[in-house]
Amino acid sequence: MFRHLGIVFLGLLTLQVFMMTPAYANDSGARSAPILIAHRGASSYVPEHTLLAVTAAHVMDADFIEQDIVLSKDGVPLVLHDIYLESTSNVAEVFPGRQRADGRWYAIDFTLDEIKRLTVGERRQDDGNAAFSDRFPNTNLALRIPTLEEEIQLILGLNTSRGRNAGLYIEFKAPRFHSAAGYDITTAVLDVLDDYALNQVGANIFLQCFDDLTLKSLRERNATPLPLIQLIADPAWGEDSAVDYDWLRTMDGLAAIAQYADGIGPWLPQLFTAPDGAPVDLVGNAHAAGLVVHPYTLRADDLSLGADTFDALQRRVFIDAGADGAFTDFTDLTRKFIDLHFNSSTGDIES
Repeated sequence: MFRHLGIVFLGLLTLQVFMMTPAYANDSGARSAPILIAHRGASSYVPEHTLLAVTAAHVMDADFIEQDIVLSKDGVPLVLHDIYLESTSNVAEVFPGRQRADGRWYAIDFTLDEIKRLTVGERRQDDGNAAFSDRFPNTNLALRIPTLEEEIQLILGLNTSRGRNAGLYIEFKAPRFHSAAGYDITTAVLDVLDDYALNQVGANIFLQCFDDLTLKSLRERNATPLPLIQLIADPAWGEDSAVDYDWLRTMDGLAAIAQYADGIGPWLPQLFTAPDGAPVDLVGNAHAAGLVVHPYTLRADDLSLGADTFDALQRRVFIDAGADGAFTDFTDLTRKFIDLHFNSSTGDIES
């Protein structure tokens, strides 16, 4: 019965104006308040991508809550940042010897039933140390890796019980990896959205990916009407060697993106000439191409862009660079900043 609850809740998920028209201006011509995207849920306070993190982000009034999607062996969309399991779960203890030759336990090698036997904690680096030393301690709360369907049910339920219209912001992780293994991650995700009547105009959802071919396929082959965001990596990361991320940030690249997507998601430093430098023309050029700009990721415990406080970092991104929204690990602090500095009724920037 739960698979069709989305039909009941669809009336609550009215598409906001900024999703189909430039988010940097409202009807009066004033700039709209930027949107707040909870990065992997309220990931600075509780383990990322858990149902607990989703609930916390919703209670902190996130506009959107992010879901990174990978597939299980039986093709179920899971909410998990990495294509492997050991960074956030106890898979090495539960399934010793199931790692591949590179030492990693890949989600795609495990069925959903097997993955549900794992517990989730704070992210660890390859050396076993916590990625963020002052975040939630790795105690055993029996948190599990959720499916996309479970997160949809939770967010729709909270939208009803709290009277709030939080949306989903879904990323397709490593689509070429999945394709090489014989899986179609885009269709798997859209099938779940279809079950909840969410793959249609009116659904409060963004779809994002680093791979341009995946986004083009979503628009052309899958014919999804949902707004698409082209993520932009630093080429040095090796995120996808087939994508020219430097070119995508040029005027020609942005014009090409506008043919298949509705916005871009750049890395924060790509908005500025240097960490403490002036903004580059990326936001303005994207707006000229009809694209919104949602950079990643604001972190109070990992300051960047030459900022000495989290408020200073957020001012650099939202006010100096003029981003239309941003991913944040600290949902409550970013909510406070946006509410303080942007007038929700006029879109004006407050002093």
